[in-house]
This record gives sequence, C-alpha cells and structure tokens, in this order.
Amino acid sequence: MAAKPDLKLLGMSVSPFVIRVRMALHMKGVSHEYIEQDLFNKSELLLESSPVEKKVPVLIHDGKPVCDSPAIVQYIDEVWAATGPPILPADPYERAVARFWTAYVDDKAATEEERTQQINEMFAVMGQLEEAFAQCSNGKAFFAGDSIGNLDIAVGCNLLLLEVLRSMYGVEFVDTGRTPLLAAWAKRFGETDAAREVVPDVHVAVEYAKKRQAYWAAAAAT
Repeated sequence: MAAKPDLKLLGMSVSPFVIRVRMALHMKGVSHEYIEQDLFNKSELLLESSPVEKKVPVLIHDGKPVCDSPAIVQYIDEVWAATGPPILPADPYERAVARFWTAYVDDKAATEEERTQQINEMFAVMGQLEEAFAQCSNGKAFFAGDSIGNLDIAVGCNLLLLEVLRSMYGVEFVDTGRTPLLAAWAKRFGETDAAREVVPDVHVAVEYAKKRQAYWAAAAAT
C-alpha cells in the first residue's frame, strides 16, 4: 500500500482563496492537515513556504509548497485525478472557457476595503457572471453542469465576502431581480456539501472585516 502523503494547507478560514482550495480538497476527498494562520502575525512556516507573496493559501505536499489558489486547485485536480470528480473540464474548449472566467473572477476580486469603493463595478461583474452562467451551464444546475467544478468554486468562494458587504453596508449584489440565474445558482451552491463543510458563518467574516478596518485605520493614523 502506498504511503499516505504528507499534506498540509496553510490558510485563513474567511479568505475566499483559502475557501476555494478547501472546497477542491473536499471535492476530491483528500485527507490533509489544515493549519490556520494569523496574518497579523505571520508564522515562520508561512514565511518559509511562501517567501515571495507571504500569503495564504499554501499547500505543502510532501514538504514541497504550492502557492496561489488557481495553481493549487489545478495541482489538486491533476495529482488526485483518479480520486473524486474532476474539477476542471476534460474537454479542451470547455476547460479554456472555465479558465477564462476563473481568471476574470480573480482579476475582479479585491479586498473588502477596495470592494466598498467599487460598488458599480461589482454590479457590472455580477451581470457578466449572469451571462457566463447561461453560457457555461447549458441549462443545468451549476457552471460545470450537473455538479460543481472549477468555475463554481472560483465564483462560490467569493459569496462569503458578498454576504459580508450585504451585512455591513446593506448592498445586495446577487438578487433575483438583477441576476436571477446567478441568484438561483448561489442558493444551490450554498447547499452543496463543499460549501456547507468549508464556508464559515458570515458573522465570523464580518468580525474579521471589522478587525481589518481597525488595523488599517490605526496604521493610517501613525
């Protein structure tokens, strides 16, 4: 029997990028050790494992670190190809489309502070994702079809931050009026095992957002 791999994930529970990787690991059913990080006081392990960006997530597989959430998700999909459902589509065209929209989502992702300054742009992004869902889903439940895939977790990992903004500022980015397809998808996505197991309560994320605001306000005042 092959030896069980030494697999660790350095993360922060409310980070959408960490949520994405944890969803990918859950989809594949891969056992791993999750190590929560304090980004206000970064650990030596994080600094050693991610010396360039010094950010989470970092996947450490048999002592070798893999950084950046899209790269980690692809790595998980390839290394554990025989385990669980595929994350990226097998068809080259569908794979390219999924990668395009994933890159689009990542490009539009921002910190909670930046998002509050880009309300109109965020509504435009939601409109684009509404069209992307219609194109990619082919009338099925998820971007990837009958079950979640790479684009689902790329978009879905950001739903928590959108809920934080709704809770803190009363702005509803995904609703049945503007984006009915996306709103229905978000409800279905939130009911998946991956989302239920990985995504923390919105109140936890709100408290962290407030902590970040206080931290940056104090830093600006010095």
